[in-house]
Amino acid sequence: MNAIKLLPDGLISQIAAGEVIERPASVLKELLENAIDAGASEITVNIAQGGLKLIRVTDNGAGISAEELPLALTRHATSKIASQEDLHNITSLGFRGEGLASIASVSHLLLISHPLQGKHAWQIRSEGTRVLPPEPSSHMAGTTVEVRDLFFNLPARRKFLKTEATEFAHCEEMIRRMALSHPGIAFTLRHNGNLRAHWQAAEPAPRIQAVLGEEFSGSAAWIDEQAAGIGLQGMLALPAYSRAARDMQYFFVNGRFVRDKLISHALREAYRDVLHLDRHAAFVLYLTIDPEQVDVNVHPTKTEIRFREARAIHQFIYHGVSKALSSPRSGAQSSQPATDFVMSLAAGHAPAAPALNYSRQTGLPPEMVAQPFNFYQIMSGNPPDASVQQVPLQQARREAMEEDAEDVAMPPLGFALGQLHGIYILAQNRKGLVIVDMHAAHERIVYEQLKTQLDGQTLSAQRLLIPATFHVDSLDIATVEENQTLLQQLGFEITVLSATTLAVRAVPAMLQQAEAEKLVRDLLEEIRHGDPSQLLTARRNELLATMACHGAVRANRPLTLIEMNELLRKMEITARSDQCNHGRPTWFETSLAELDKMFMRGK
Repeated sequence: MNAIKLLPDGLISQIAAGEVIERPASVLKELLENAIDAGASEITVNIAQGGLKLIRVTDNGAGISAEELPLALTRHATSKIASQEDLHNITSLGFRGEGLASIASVSHLLLISHPLQGKHAWQIRSEGTRVLPPEPSSHMAGTTVEVRDLFFNLPARRKFLKTEATEFAHCEEMIRRMALSHPGIAFTLRHNGNLRAHWQAAEPAPRIQAVLGEEFSGSAAWIDEQAAGIGLQGMLALPAYSRAARDMQYFFVNGRFVRDKLISHALREAYRDVLHLDRHAAFVLYLTIDPEQVDVNVHPTKTEIRFREARAIHQFIYHGVSKALSSPRSGAQSSQPATDFVMSLAAGHAPAAPALNYSRQTGLPPEMVAQPFNFYQIMSGNPPDASVQQVPLQQARREAMEEDAEDVAMPPLGFALGQLHGIYILAQNRKGLVIVDMHAAHERIVYEQLKTQLDGQTLSAQRLLIPATFHVDSLDIATVEENQTLLQQLGFEITVLSATTLAVRAVPAMLQQAEAEKLVRDLLEEIRHGDPSQLLTARRNELLATMACHGAVRANRPLTLIEMNELLRKMEITARSDQCNHGRPTWFETSLAELDKMFMRGK
């Protein structure tokens, strides 16, 4: 057995470097963090051969004095903390004093710096563990760190690196993170002498668009939440922009990019109700918090953190993101006049003027507007009322002549023009053309109403005039017998007629138009494959989503204009109405300018 002995300093440095420097992107991260901590407003990065041959970072920050240059390449030497108290209140990106020393131990490093108050620049070189004395040099105010031949003295580590293209991709992603986390700094990136990116200093929103593209920013909603000294700002992509991988998820805590399980869980839960299971959200979020409430000294890479009040942070992020995703993009406030009309329809009263103004707006004859209202009452969860009187056609025509179309404000989703192939609703709003997937939109409306009624214990049942009977297997019989309380809570009355037959005697009032047999079969399958103790807690939404899908209007179902407009109005006041329960978009908008461009008008 070998005797215990102290390791040489050079070997200690290389072991430490193994924790911090994994690949060229790790080097770039350390150098960029130092430049940002130095107060730079412009940072230029030059890379050759994916970072294996060269990584050069130049900034216009505060610089390093000649006396401090040797310390800059010494392990555990830093200007960012000085006491144990500082470790609990870290405001800089770097603080360990390991970055430059670790890089120097596995490369040929040149550091040139001109302090803002200095007369001229000084430089220092290292070749692995050998550090040369500082000497005068020429350089503008700021610092350049040049790293060549990474892992030249660790061939085993070098051979595990990937191709030049792969290593550069990691470097590019690293500078992208820094550019997003510090939009007030200008960044320039060159690879093998070619300009790959240049981002001027900007506000967060323009920087996000510049880095991630117009497609992302155009499909994202801005979030700005504040509570108890904590802030959450940034852009959340709507579910229609979901990704197949987690390649567009950026979360920053006090300007530091982090990957934290607590944060990831809060975001997944917030998106769960609007995102398909095999898709991933896209976002750029900035969390600001008192540095004393977060511990960044968890891992040498500094991407893992711990919160002192983890539960509170989880709830703050979850509720903030849920709120942003729940707000209908069309805007509930703008649709208030339409909401009044919807409520009057549900109550069985049909005011003539708003409906006829719909006709005036769309240019369609009044007789296409005066239609039966049974469908609305069903959609609103109310049974048809035989006592309701429709607006007489002649009265409708007369009032249409008297009313001025300008008296009715144009709702955000506009007024229906008609159906396309029994699947889509075409509507006209002030901007142009709106196309709505009627099944997906109605599915979301029914789903949200089911959730509200179940939570409020107001989910009413509608008895069927003729019970629906059908044959089932023994598992379905057992599922019904074991879950009678749950089924009643969901608005169902199902009885067992025999060892192979069920009778559905009542269904939720909102789903009375659904095919009872198919609805119950799918519901029983959901119940059978879940944990009974979680059916109304963790798995509640899956059950209700299954029910909502059956209750939504089906494709090829002809709708009248009033029915279409009712659906549009309900979308405007329904949370998360931009996407269905499976994460698909429910509507798209095309502006007149885009339509003019398609038809080359004005050319």
